[in-house]
Amino acid sequence: MVAYHDDEWGQPVHDERRLFEMLCLEGAQAGLSWSTILRRRDGYRAAYDGFDAARMAAYDEERQAALLTDARIIRNRAKIRAFRDNAVAVLRLRETDGGLDAYLWSRVNGSPLVNRCSALADVPAQTPLAVEISRDLRQRGFRFVGPVIVYAFMQSVGLVNDHLLGCVRHPESIIR
Repeated sequence: MVAYHDDEWGQPVHDERRLFEMLCLEGAQAGLSWSTILRRRDGYRAAYDGFDAARMAAYDEERQAALLTDARIIRNRAKIRAFRDNAVAVLRLRETDGGLDAYLWSRVNGSPLVNRCSALADVPAQTPLAVEISRDLRQRGFRFVGPVIVYAFMQSVGLVNDHLLGCVRHPESIIR
């Protein structure tokens, strides 16, 4: 978890496939710990064709049934269906908004929102922007994208920087 925090969490991501992967994995986390998902990330990548949205969107019922038996991932029928639905939705988003990168980063005017929290208790579980993005994504056909999941996703891909003041990864600490 330390390596994930220090090397990944909160770092701005612009790679379409990585954004899609993180959106799916944050949804997979619902009701579980992030460490559980992180330990299975390589298994998810293998099971889901490296999070290639075009390939995932084409998964038929037989492929979805096979995923229910794949011990490398969390075998939850609703989450497995959501991954396929999200792949279909992300392909549509590419046509309408230029993709996840363009869509998401336009929501923060192209630059991470930087919070200045001193304690974990001060870090919100969701924000009005996360509620807005969640609502819009659901209208576009995405699933497992509630406001708390969306905010965790925003944190993980650097749309928002919630590293605590004093953390070596907070921008004010990096500048010094």
